[in-house]
Amino acid sequence: MFNTILFGPPGSGKGTQSEKLIEKYGLIHLSTGDLLRKEMKESTPLGIEAKNFIEKGQLVPDEVVIGMISSALDANPHARGFLFDGFPRTVAQAEALDKLLELKKTAINIVLALQVNEEELIKRLVNRAKTSGRLDDADPEIQKKRQDVYKNETLPVSAYYSQFNKVVNVHGEGSIDEIFDALCKEIDAKK
Repeated sequence: MFNTILFGPPGSGKGTQSEKLIEKYGLIHLSTGDLLRKEMKESTPLGIEAKNFIEKGQLVPDEVVIGMISSALDANPHARGFLFDGFPRTVAQAEALDKLLELKKTAINIVLALQVNEEELIKRLVNRAKTSGRLDDADPEIQKKRQDVYKNETLPVSAYYSQFNKVVNVHGEGSIDEIFDALCKEIDAKK
């Protein structure tokens, strides 16, 4: 089983590249947002618990999210691997994920960190707003704040995985295909 985290700031191209990597390598996409919506729609015990937090305007606790990931792993015992998208966002989540994967007799094999300069990120997000309909994408000030949150809260996850020699920085500027080829080269080198 080959497990990958695709990592990068908002606007770095994670969504675009995730789709291509999933298709090429036969990975199962694990997006915590998708898992939350699925569990709530199916009214599973974890979904009901998550919904209670969300309805109160609170963040879903890490334990609940880890429980959902555990369920997704159990539901796909013959998977070739998983691509984690949007998770982990904090070092505590990374540690919890590692413990869960160890219990499942697997681990994160590689963390692909897309590197894109902030000016390019904000430009991409503002352009994305023109087609996505997301008004929050159009505001450069909101984008600047998102980049700051990423640097302060999520970037330490990269440092956490670096201590295990799992992080590979990939230049995230250029054509979609150029970036995809660079990501594939790194995965193929680790397989």
